[in-house]
Amino acid sequence: MLVRPTTSSWNKFLILIPSSSSSVLLVLLLVASVLCGSDTMAKAFSPAVKVGITASHDGGNIEVLSIGEPIISGRTAKVTVLVNIKPDVYTELEKIAHMQFFSFRAFVSGLHSRGDGGKSGELDNSIDLLSVEYIVDNAHAVSYPKAWSGTTVCYTSGSLDQCDDDSWRRNLSTKYVDGRLSWTHVHTANGPTFFSYWPLYTYNRHLKLIADCSSQISTRGSAFKEYNPFIESLGQTVEGREIECISIGNGKLSAWIQHRQHPGEPMAEFFAEGLLHRLFGVCKDGELDEAVKNLLDHYRLYIIPNMCPDGSVLGHLRTNSVGANLNREWANAPTNDGYEAPTMERSPEVYAVLSKMDAIGCDFFLDVHGDEELPFVFFSGAEKTPVWGERIMHLHGYFIESYVRANSDVQKIIGYPPPESEDDAMKYMHVATNQVSNRFKCLGLTLEMPFKDCETNPDPDKGFSPERAKSLGRNLVEVLNDVQPYLRAEGQFWNAFSSENEYVIPTDNYREEGFVMLKKRYYSDVRGYEAAPNS
Repeated sequence: MLVRPTTSSWNKFLILIPSSSSSVLLVLLLVASVLCGSDTMAKAFSPAVKVGITASHDGGNIEVLSIGEPIISGRTAKVTVLVNIKPDVYTELEKIAHMQFFSFRAFVSGLHSRGDGGKSGELDNSIDLLSVEYIVDNAHAVSYPKAWSGTTVCYTSGSLDQCDDDSWRRNLSTKYVDGRLSWTHVHTANGPTFFSYWPLYTYNRHLKLIADCSSQISTRGSAFKEYNPFIESLGQTVEGREIECISIGNGKLSAWIQHRQHPGEPMAEFFAEGLLHRLFGVCKDGELDEAVKNLLDHYRLYIIPNMCPDGSVLGHLRTNSVGANLNREWANAPTNDGYEAPTMERSPEVYAVLSKMDAIGCDFFLDVHGDEELPFVFFSGAEKTPVWGERIMHLHGYFIESYVRANSDVQKIIGYPPPESEDDAMKYMHVATNQVSNRFKCLGLTLEMPFKDCETNPDPDKGFSPERAKSLGRNLVEVLNDVQPYLRAEGQFWNAFSSENEYVIPTDNYREEGFVMLKKRYYSDVRGYEAAPNS
């Protein structure tokens, strides 16, 4: 096709029309451009601005209710997206379908990228910015609705790969009003943006973590030979995923560290990654630092990076694929006669780990979690249970103070208040920390990390981030070294401790505008069993 300019309106172009019908159409469009003007043609060729929502990725959880039509003002368009969080499978023991965790991918198309800074005037009708208001319509119906106050939604325009951890940011416009969680995000370029309650730790990344440790063992075996590293599957989940256990060390003390019993707490597996990468010298050519060597000389570590991979893949908050809250499956439920746990049918994850633990023994236990409500890193122990006494109490206090020295995100004042009586504590003997501590007469703790920003070191832009969770995992090495001489010590060894190492009774007396901590909420319960199911 040859186009030549001439002088008149109708004769501006001399058009030689070929026989092809598609070419004829193009010719007619060119004629229309002459008659109607270039702006009309720009609109004809400019794609419509739109946003698509999906939760099909690993760990995704959202249901799309509606995506509004764009409202255009100049070069900016506005859209409202309405979504719901999908609930976990109904939990028989707690009589609730848990939900709170969400993650979805928004894909924007039709925006015009102006390489010249907008100076050329090209495509003057184009849209440069898309402002989207995202609204979680059922936020009031989640397990912890009071936790939304102070929450900032996490987002990244990168991928979900490990190399993009630092790309996660916090949306500071997040607010919880009239039972709905909302935030506004301005998209400046076409492509995907992930939004999550907290940055995702995907199952593919979990598999890579296992592979990284395996690779270190196979390629740098001489560096680890004396510590007898071993990776095994203790069994399979309901959906057939492996329950991997990584063990290393030649010491006499058996330390068990498990993560992510509640799948919607991905910070727990970031903690595991930080710990395992340090233990195996990942990214350091297998070189082990002196603190790690000392640790492995005194301990045999058993590390479960993900106790609930099925729930992680499904985007659940607290349960596996059949509705079991694994942190309530470590013994028969004291408050529900006839509820036997763990079982291979409902909670094979706990059954497998506890069976291995029974065969080996346990001198130290740490269960790693995340807490929706409190903006602090804190620990919960086996307070008021039968094992609780001066020995465990002083070990508990010493351990936490050692962590405070190792990592400034840790504090010991704010946390779950202990049960008010021994009878109250006995209602929770099916919780992992209580059951393991009493079963093996050992120090056992639950670590809770915040979904929100961490108030000990505020960082509004990133909040408590994946890197901070990994740092806490790395620092466990120093803390276990500190506490090692006392874990099975005889006598009143605590007499040598300074006052700084004393056990501090945690309080929930934390306040911020519009937020009051739930009362009598032990061990991350949603509500006491005495409450009505729908109260």
